Amino acid sequence: MKIDDIAVARQLVLAGRCLLSGSGTIPMIARAGAAGPLEAVRMGPCVFQLESLDSGNAMPKKILTVDDSASIRQMVSFTLKSAGYDVAEAVDGNAGLSKAQGTQFDLVLTDQNMPGMDGLTLIRSLRKQPSYNATPILMLTTESSDQMKALGRAAGASGWLVKPFDPQKLLDVVKRLVG
Repeated sequence: MKIDDIAVARQLVLAGRCLLSGSGTIPMIARAGAAGPLEAVRMGPCVFQLESLDSGNAMPKKILTVDDSASIRQMVSFTLKSAGYDVAEAVDGNAGLSKAQGTQFDLVLTDQNMPGMDGLTLIRSLRKQPSYNATPILMLTTESSDQMKALGRAAGASGWLVKPFDPQKLLDVVKRLVG
């Protein structure tokens, strides 16, 4: 199958998805892990990738990380962004709640001990909103007592990870929860 649709090519140019140099048309291609075949088209000096044609290519999952430690936010963001997730950051529970009310996230990661609003209060506040009823919310905290974990479950936490965290374990848990 060959692509030579100038309207589609123009959309790809606007999206800025240059894959490689060349001209003319190229045959259908597939990407590892894609739900279905992808196609690409050459236009001018670039090859542009079309999203999956049979099932539509899913947008990256949006994750909110809430932590008062800038270094933890940076490490979490770097780990998740490197795996293809779209990550937003908030410095405390109040800022996290504000961001969550403005954008629907697929997963929320929160610390417990933060100034302003702590993680458990953030979880309870999010769970009161219908749009976050079933959204996975993970605690990523130094707290590791069984009592604190029970409080987290009661508040609506979906899981618990203890700092310092293993980046691969974080990715494994996130992938299990949101893909």
